[in-house]
Amino acid sequence: MAMPVWPGRPHPLGATWDGSGTNFALFSENATAVDLCLFDPEGGETRIPLKAEEVENYVWHGYVPGVEPGQRYGFRVHGPYEPAKGHRFNPHKLLIDPYARALEGDVQLHPAIFGYNMAEIVHDDTDLSFSEVDSAPYVPKGIVVDPSFDWQDDRHPETPWHRTIIYETHVKGLTQCHPDLPEALRGTYAGLGHPVMGDYLKTLGITAVELLPVHHFHALPGHLAGTGLRNYWGYDSLSYFAPYSGYSASGQAGEQVNEFKQMVKALHRAGIEVILDVVYNHTGEGNHLGPTLTLRGIDNTAYYRLGEESPRYYMDFTGCGNSLNVRHPQVLKLIMDSLRYWVQEMHVDGFRFDLAAFFDIIHQDPVLSTTKLIAEPWDLGAGGYQVGNFPLLWSEWNGKYRDSMRDFWRDHDCRLGEFAFRITGSSDLYQINGKRPHASINFITCHDGFTLRDLVSYNEKHNEANLEDNRDGESYNRSWNCGVEGETDDPAILALRQRQQRNFLTTLFLSQGVPMMLGGDELGRTQQGNNNTYCQDSELSWYDWNLSGDGQQLLDFTRQLIQLRRAHPNLSRRHWFQGREIHGSGIHDIGWYNPSGHEISEAQWHDGDAKAICVFFNGEELMNPSPKGERLLDDSFLLMFNAQPAAQEFHIPHTVKMRTWKLVIDTQKEAGFVEDAHGYLPDDCITLAEFSVVVLRSPQNWQGRG
Repeated sequence: MAMPVWPGRPHPLGATWDGSGTNFALFSENATAVDLCLFDPEGGETRIPLKAEEVENYVWHGYVPGVEPGQRYGFRVHGPYEPAKGHRFNPHKLLIDPYARALEGDVQLHPAIFGYNMAEIVHDDTDLSFSEVDSAPYVPKGIVVDPSFDWQDDRHPETPWHRTIIYETHVKGLTQCHPDLPEALRGTYAGLGHPVMGDYLKTLGITAVELLPVHHFHALPGHLAGTGLRNYWGYDSLSYFAPYSGYSASGQAGEQVNEFKQMVKALHRAGIEVILDVVYNHTGEGNHLGPTLTLRGIDNTAYYRLGEESPRYYMDFTGCGNSLNVRHPQVLKLIMDSLRYWVQEMHVDGFRFDLAAFFDIIHQDPVLSTTKLIAEPWDLGAGGYQVGNFPLLWSEWNGKYRDSMRDFWRDHDCRLGEFAFRITGSSDLYQINGKRPHASINFITCHDGFTLRDLVSYNEKHNEANLEDNRDGESYNRSWNCGVEGETDDPAILALRQRQQRNFLTTLFLSQGVPMMLGGDELGRTQQGNNNTYCQDSELSWYDWNLSGDGQQLLDFTRQLIQLRRAHPNLSRRHWFQGREIHGSGIHDIGWYNPSGHEISEAQWHDGDAKAICVFFNGEELMNPSPKGERLLDDSFLLMFNAQPAAQEFHIPHTVKMRTWKLVIDTQKEAGFVEDAHGYLPDDCITLAEFSVVVLRSPQNWQGRG
């Protein structure tokens, strides 16, 4: 039975329900015809041709009365199949609406998806015939959604950048094994939004979660076929508007949208911002041998960068098979519409991007320019590693911070000058561009690489579980196993590993800039030496909440460390250190000393073997005014670092010797924090154990000793 279709409107793109019916709109510059395909619950399909005479600005559109939320749909797009010219239209392929607000299910591995038998795959598609096998049974369907939601009094926490503490995590990994969550909610948005998780994150002290991709992604790419593995990280997007349905506890017929919103609302109530890791530089359709699922079949030449000499192939700046054509205005519109949707309709607070070339348009956008914007400055294309080169408004994952701190805490050269730049916010990278210390997102570990526990337990990657003969993943990890590779019962090795974890965390949370911690590091989480768990949707990636004594001790230490940072503006400054007296305390705002208590010499700054340094943060020389413009004072700190394999005696620098100093942290101790913290140092020196950090605090109302 034919369904009526009215002309409708060319905007907004996607499926828009108005209470009486739904408007459908799809951009395709080179299509010759477009069919809207509606599916009933049993999979029966009704095709509705959109009228060519109504096409406006290359937008095919139509209004279908009576279509309500929950309706499953897709498109079939007609046009030339000429791979040599870049065209790959095929009406036998059901295509995902790029603007779909929800998708149901995952792509199924079937020859109909690829157009050929994957077991007989060839290395060039010259001889691949035009496939007439219908892909509809194996492709996720778009869902018409009702956008209404009661946000009540929800507000963005708007945590200032310099007060931000980021927790990078995975929706499923964080919640899948938590014993206090209802079983039905584990691994889901609802699980992350549950009070159990909100209370945990709030008690931990972090201010923002940075979620690995939640855009609906290709969960079963062809190279994982038959392995029993699946795409866990989610860096192969198929829709830039739809939250991944596999993380939904309430259903996949649109319910996932409200569940995601409820999660955001719950985290906001706990004072926690939501930052999304987003991928707008490629899609899950892969290279020229990949599946036709969405943009490739809608208009390949418009949406993708194709080879200039041979449009059959894709330009690949990402290492993932294809690159979006951000030079095309419709592609830019797609990206910007998506970003604004997640801010305005889903209430997220910011984004972390893979490198992409659309900074200027975000910079001028009145909505996006007020959110938190973070770049991962890495790319395979021209320019390569771009740390420090991003425009204003952007903060960056600071890979130089990661590398320097890893080198400092192992047997490897790391000049004290390099260490000094990194611990004070990397002014060498950001200050000249007019940025502040918060431009540097400091991290030791992230999802891509070793966990913190594995960083101190393995010299080599152990990725055999990925079934790629251990060829995948980074081979140069700047890690140190403390003397034994992998698991051991040697108490001395285990004690050193625990101390090294405390050293890394102390360094991270007492550095200027914005700290980002990999979720689970506070629990001593291990991936058994696997540094590339992109395909490990298993216990290898999920958090183990059954903590050992060491794990509980590390968690307690991390909580106290974050609390210390949050309590003292001296440890998270808005402005750069000046290296001079500012307000008149008589002492510079920062001081650098060797273990003897003398200022670091020029030669020592460049000595890669020097691994002992004392840093003075003067709380009376702060440039952090209060919101009312009042001058803030804070306690002062001495941070002593001994990354040598032998104990080292440190003398209190003569410039601050008259102050009273309290011992706060000694990472040699199992608890890390010193319980008898009310006592003050009786003399002018302190001995640091090998590979340890000591933190001393002097109250702002200090009285001279003696």
